[in-house]
Amino acid sequence: MIPIISKLPQAGTTIFTIMSALATELGAINLSQGFPDYETSPELIELVNKAMKNGYNQYAPMPGYMPLREAISRKTEKLYGSVYNPDTEITITAGGTQAIYTAITAVINPNDEVIIFEPAFDCYAPAIKIAGGVVKSLELEPPDYRIRWDMVKRLISNRTKMIILNSPHNPTATILHQHDIEELSAIIKNRDIFILSDEVYEHLIFDGETHQSMARYHELQQRSFVIASFGKPFHATGWKVGYCMAPAAMMQEFRKVHQFLVFSVNMPIQVAIAEYLKNEEAYLSLSSFFQEKRDYFRKGLESSRFELLPCSGSYFQSVRYERITDEKDADFAIRLAKEIGVASIPVSAFYNRGTDHHVLRFCFAKRQETLDKAVDRLIKV
Repeated sequence: MIPIISKLPQAGTTIFTIMSALATELGAINLSQGFPDYETSPELIELVNKAMKNGYNQYAPMPGYMPLREAISRKTEKLYGSVYNPDTEITITAGGTQAIYTAITAVINPNDEVIIFEPAFDCYAPAIKIAGGVVKSLELEPPDYRIRWDMVKRLISNRTKMIILNSPHNPTATILHQHDIEELSAIIKNRDIFILSDEVYEHLIFDGETHQSMARYHELQQRSFVIASFGKPFHATGWKVGYCMAPAAMMQEFRKVHQFLVFSVNMPIQVAIAEYLKNEEAYLSLSSFFQEKRDYFRKGLESSRFELLPCSGSYFQSVRYERITDEKDADFAIRLAKEIGVASIPVSAFYNRGTDHHVLRFCFAKRQETLDKAVDRLIKV
């Protein structure tokens, strides 16, 4: 056997895979992994079928189908006032995770430092480590998980190359506010620091709040990889189609990696989404759609012993359970799946050190019938 020196020696099976598999094994209601249990739009499915029948079944151009890139450019300008050249500044990717990996790989070199905020989505740190970078994590705490910008300043060094942001945030459902933008802008001013802005939940934002995209602010936009996805807004996570927007010089480096990683992305789905985006309501209506689900789920849990944490965006609801047990969150999540029949995600899995604040994450992107069954079980805990 040839010895292998692992680049990710601590990496194992993700908690999402573990909890979804457990839910399947037990027949539990799966509120763990972030995907809906209802179908995507029949119109969108029909558009995919139409594209296939019309012969769009070969390689897409490496940067993506141009009408889709043009549609993204128009959408971004209308929503955020920033113009991206579809020819040189937008690339279609195989989902958000591939876009994140590609952006990190494109600009992070050995010993470059990257600041992330934990709890953090689990693909950030491994990508940094594979690139030879150094993860500098700042732990956020419930109930509001606010970024302490004074602590960010202390993490900044002459080796800091990137800051990764995620708003709306997975798993905490928090969002960036105007004061966060002001603090960030002040910190990176006159410093050569890239921003990777994970905005895959951009349209899932509630209570009339404004999505603080990096595309809104010229100084931030000029140093940002803005990552988005079609899987979350169009209820089609299995299609794995996303995109990255960045200034031309940054996108040039992004594409150098992209072309050798996946080269191009599913062609008929790109054609279908380009057509589907002509209907602005397809994405503008998502805030109210998911806010109704959030409110319904929260109302159902009001009589439970779970403490509901704030939820300003995404389709996740985090809860504290200290009034129920002092078990570790991973242990309680497993017991909840086995004994109550509801699968969740322990939020300690999003911390590098496994920091346990006794918080679980539920996904409420489910049919009302599913949420009713889950709530009925959870209020009995």
